[in-house]
Amino acid sequence: MSSDASAGVFPPVPLPLGVHFREEAVTFTIFSRHAERVWLMLFRGAEDAVPAAEYELEPDTHRFGDVWHIRLPRPLPGRFYLYRMAGSRDGADGRFDPQQWLLDPYARAIAGSPRWGDAWGLAPGQRPCQGPHFPKCVLVEEEYDWEGDRPPRIPLRDTIIYELHVRGYTAHPSSGAKRPGTYAGLIEKLPYIRDLGVTTLELLPIHEFDEMEYYRTGDARRDLRNFWGYSTIAFFAPNGRYAAAGVTGGQVKEFRDLVRAAHSHGLEIVLDVVFNHTAEGGAGGPVWSFKGIDNSVYYLLDGEGGYHNFSGCGNTFNCNHPVVRDFVVDCLRYWVTEMHVDGFRFDLASVLTRGTDGRPLENPPLIERINEDPVLRECKLIAEAWDAAGLYQVGSFPGRRWSEWNGRFRDDVRRFWKGELGTLQLLWKRMAGSPDLYLGAGGTPLKSINYVACHDGFTLHDLTAYDRKHNQANREHNRDGESHNHSFNFGVEGPTDDPAILALRKRQQKNLIATVLTSLGVPMILAGDEFGR
Repeated sequence: MSSDASAGVFPPVPLPLGVHFREEAVTFTIFSRHAERVWLMLFRGAEDAVPAAEYELEPDTHRFGDVWHIRLPRPLPGRFYLYRMAGSRDGADGRFDPQQWLLDPYARAIAGSPRWGDAWGLAPGQRPCQGPHFPKCVLVEEEYDWEGDRPPRIPLRDTIIYELHVRGYTAHPSSGAKRPGTYAGLIEKLPYIRDLGVTTLELLPIHEFDEMEYYRTGDARRDLRNFWGYSTIAFFAPNGRYAAAGVTGGQVKEFRDLVRAAHSHGLEIVLDVVFNHTAEGGAGGPVWSFKGIDNSVYYLLDGEGGYHNFSGCGNTFNCNHPVVRDFVVDCLRYWVTEMHVDGFRFDLASVLTRGTDGRPLENPPLIERINEDPVLRECKLIAEAWDAAGLYQVGSFPGRRWSEWNGRFRDDVRRFWKGELGTLQLLWKRMAGSPDLYLGAGGTPLKSINYVACHDGFTLHDLTAYDRKHNQANREHNRDGESHNHSFNFGVEGPTDDPAILALRKRQQKNLIATVLTSLGVPMILAGDEFGR
């Protein structure tokens, strides 16, 4: 159904970006520099095949600079929405396709497949560009009662980080969770986590992503699911399939319930955010949002219009473009002010230091902007200070307020406890807060996030049970994952019933975790390592 956007439409208010509710009207605002035509579609149901209403945004009345906007009177003809855009299809700017439905980058919730790992009626290799199985943005207006919630604001010097996967933490029946694999299920485990003595939950990516990405490509891995979530589709939206409350808006409330409950237990919530790339991949990847809205603004492109791949995932987000910079900061502010999170861990953060030409910058504008942003001043900021193209900045990451995942700590401590010669002095440096990395630049040991295991690679148990990785189940011929793990199996590769070997392994696990907890810096423990997962 088409509607005349000029009929019954109130005078527009072009900013801020996204959807904003007023008593008498709702404003929709989206950025696109290179689009020539824009349509807003409204849907009554999350799985509707066609919109209930469609509005074309006329450039003369609904465009202000690069901002397209429309203000619609209430009641709206639906609570789900998408965009379409048309423009050049030639050159770097041209990824426009008027038949391609597009998610709003500022959408607060996404209504996709209602169940984890559900094919949703699609055959392998199907990648719909529209229709009932294309996810839709949800209009989320409900007020939330925070009941006086206040952030714990735990000083870095008192912080112990506990890294966990929201779904993985309670998905197995052994967790005893009544609502396994969800934010609500994690709430049930907060007393246990608090009693461990940790202070801060670092959640692996909880933003909307597509765990069915291999199924949609139809390749040999189509029955595998993307468990980890490091391929974001919508940065403002908590993943709906992590919510017992469903995918049509309830995920926003349920995530807030988790944050509020964590704070009531004295625990902080830090989010692992993946601004280095998106789920849209390279030239042959899917189109969900950014590619179809303004490809050359949102992505780092080479001289021929191809995608730079500093992330190792097919594309690289153009983080230091002013428009993208604003987007990232807007997103961080939203999670702090509206969702009450306490900080962020930035995946492959060195990508955020690259300029619009891809070269590392001495003073990256985005990093400085986050450093100085008044809303983010009390947030914890943690960098994974490297990227997939060889840029390694542990000890030299340009953010003054930022702590860093100390990969040198991980490797040197593993090497010492493995018994490698010449590692005693390295162990001293790491336990003393890595002064060789941080002291010369005016840093303190609190710059160092100390760990020996994380979601990447071996668990603490694996470090003492395997000499080499065994990732055949991923069907990448064991190529994926780090090959140099500095691990030791004590005579048997993998499981064993030998009590002497098991005793040695357990003692070694205690040695490793004790080193993390007694070193200067900020300790981080991988969830499950406390019982030898």
